[in-house]
Amino acid sequence: MSSNPAAIRHRRPAAPAALLLAGLLAGCAGDVKGVLGPVEATVPGASKVTMLVATTRAPDADEGVLFSGERGKSAFAEITVSLPPDGKRAVGEVQWPQRLPGNPATDFVTLKVDKLDRTAALARLHTAASKVPKRRVMVFIHGFNNRFEDAVYRFAQIVHDSGAEVVPVLFTWPSRGSIFAYGYDRESTNYSRHALENLLQALARDPAVGEVSILAHSMGNWVTLEALTLMAIRNRGIPAKIANVMLASPDVDVDVFRTQVKEMEGRRPKFTLFVSQDDRALAVSRRVWGSTARLGAIDPDVEPYKSEMEADKITVLNLTKLKSGDSLNHGKFAESPEVVKLIGTRLVSGQPITDSRVGIGDRLIQATGTAAAAVGTAAGLVVSAPIAVIDPHTRNNFGDKVEELGRNIQDAGETAGHAVTSPLERVSQPR
Repeated sequence: MSSNPAAIRHRRPAAPAALLLAGLLAGCAGDVKGVLGPVEATVPGASKVTMLVATTRAPDADEGVLFSGERGKSAFAEITVSLPPDGKRAVGEVQWPQRLPGNPATDFVTLKVDKLDRTAALARLHTAASKVPKRRVMVFIHGFNNRFEDAVYRFAQIVHDSGAEVVPVLFTWPSRGSIFAYGYDRESTNYSRHALENLLQALARDPAVGEVSILAHSMGNWVTLEALTLMAIRNRGIPAKIANVMLASPDVDVDVFRTQVKEMEGRRPKFTLFVSQDDRALAVSRRVWGSTARLGAIDPDVEPYKSEMEADKITVLNLTKLKSGDSLNHGKFAESPEVVKLIGTRLVSGQPITDSRVGIGDRLIQATGTAAAAVGTAAGLVVSAPIAVIDPHTRNNFGDKVEELGRNIQDAGETAGHAVTSPLERVSQPR
């Protein structure tokens, strides 16, 4: 447990010019640090998800944090998460403890943490894989602006709510959990690509593993595609056990993606790409990089994308028509619990999705649009993008920086003699 179990992250008061920016943090004060410290027991009706974790994050001295956002050597752990009884939570929602220890009846809590070396970790995976139908493994790679606990609890939610019968494996790379650390996070994906490739190689070699599906989101797609490219070059093709690769809202330059696909000579897995042309987060990323279109925002019905995707046999799910509660439209496929469950179950079970316009049909879109808005932006994957999303767990880095940014904005506005609208002004991420 944390050496200071009552430690609470507080937001410092902001300067007047930064009040609007600081308002984006509403609801963040009072979030608890150290939620991964195990509780003694859960409650009747609670669900459990046990996952193997592979990470390139550096260890943290706080046992309730486990791993920081700094870079370290490859490390492994097995973590069991308890989810509140289904009647106490909405599908797609992560209920964070308001104080320590968390209440298993109403909160996500940690039941067990075992830090492992590589040999022990792969041995446990081998045993777990032999016990699930068709010996399926799902590997999840999170996006930008994720703390370690964010990735753990979000993946537990995805596994439970999707109903997928898989062995969950979380690969988490060093992210500082701050929108001001976009460059650091980006370089951390490059730092981690060999570690992810080594993990995938180990899964492919394990005789107990029958099939591997990969789910990557946002910036996590970059490290995923790099690892698969390295794997293809090294193996002269990607092993057959790597069956499905799901690229959700990839924050990847489309020209770079073309190069990566070409370098994957030989056998390739089934690729499914989730796109949305009104993804405002990827629009910001495009401006940050000064690049061509981001892969997650292309229109698959126009050239050259239509012909390229058909030639490369990449299934594209165009979710532009899907209505959700996410004002950035960056996590649409995850906003609706029904869509998450259907997509996850179909892909993991090997059922193809072939409708390239919507992927799951207008009827599903109509049926889930209202539900998605009702569930809100906490549903599905952690939604994060450059200078656009403030995750609820970033306020620890925000006190001084919000004040400084606010002062700069105020000074710029006074100098220019007109009101200045910050890109952050238009962004909110309610819990």
